[in-house]
Amino acid sequence: MTSRPVPLVVLRHGPTDWNAERRIQGRSDRPLSKAGRAAVRRWSLPVECSGYDWITSPLLRARETAALMGHDDAVIESSLIETDWGQWEGQTLGELRDRYGVEMIEMEARGLDFRPPGGESPRDVQARLAPWLTRVAAGGRPCVAVCHKGVVRALAALASGWDMTGPPPEKLRDATAHRFVVDTGGTPVVGRLNLPLVS
Repeated sequence: MTSRPVPLVVLRHGPTDWNAERRIQGRSDRPLSKAGRAAVRRWSLPVECSGYDWITSPLLRARETAALMGHDDAVIESSLIETDWGQWEGQTLGELRDRYGVEMIEMEARGLDFRPPGGESPRDVQARLAPWLTRVAAGGRPCVAVCHKGVVRALAALASGWDMTGPPPEKLRDATAHRFVVDTGGTPVVGRLNLPLVS
C-alpha cells in the first residue's frame, strides 16, 4: 500500500431526459440527452488533474460523459454504479411523497439506512465503495471517477461523517467536481467540494 494519500476527483454524469423530468434513474441505463451532451462538451477539470487516471461507472450516461470529456478509454468500475432504487426507478420523489405521505417522511428520515423497496441504502453504497477505495489507496495513482449523484453523496457522507439525516455539511451542486483524498487505509477525506466544471 502506498505511503501517501491519493487524490480522488469525482463528478456526476451529464444530464439525461429523466434528470430533466426529475425521475429516479438508479440502475436504469439512460443515455445523456441532447442538452446533456452539449453541456458536457463545455466541461473541463482543473489543470492539476492532467495525467490522472480516469474511471467510470458501467452505466451509459457515465461512460458517455467520460468519452465527451476526452476519456473514452476510462476504466469501467462496477462499484461506481448508481444506487439501486428498486421498485421506485422511473418515478419522481414528488409522486412517492404524495403516494406514501407520512410513511415516506419516516423512510427519508432514516438517512444512511433509507432503503427503497427492492433497492439499496446509502450505507450499502458505502460498503461496496470501500474495497474500491482500498484499491485506490494501494495503487497510489490519482484518479478521476465519473459516477452518479447517489454515489457522490454516499462518498461525501463517508468522508465527512454526515449521517444523511439532515442537510449536508455542504450542498453538492450539479456541473461540479469534488476533490477528496484517500488515506493510506482507504478512507476518503474531503478536500474541496463543488469545483466548477465550466470556466
